[in-house]
Amino acid sequence: MANLIRGNEHRVMVEGHIDDVPIRTAQFRANWELSTARAIAVMGFLVENDVDSSRVALAGYAELRSLEPNDTSEHRAENRRVEFVFTSSDVTG
Repeated sequence: MANLIRGNEHRVMVEGHIDDVPIRTAQFRANWELSTARAIAVMGFLVENDVDSSRVALAGYAELRSLEPNDTSEHRAENRRVEFVFTSSDVTG
């Protein structure tokens, strides 16, 4: 992904997602924190691999944008993901 992003002029939004199983650990107090941490980790990887950080934004959506219902372990696994959304380079803000 870093090569793809470096090779074009688009901005990219890194979106973290998880399943609907509640989390509360010393590291993550809620699903929001885990989904955002997932996006932050990917953004860190991109920046470490020479992607200009000014072109990257991130978001954590917790369980709110599921691809599948959270009714099986397979579906929950599909909902734990990071998505990349590319936008025009002239988009600001």
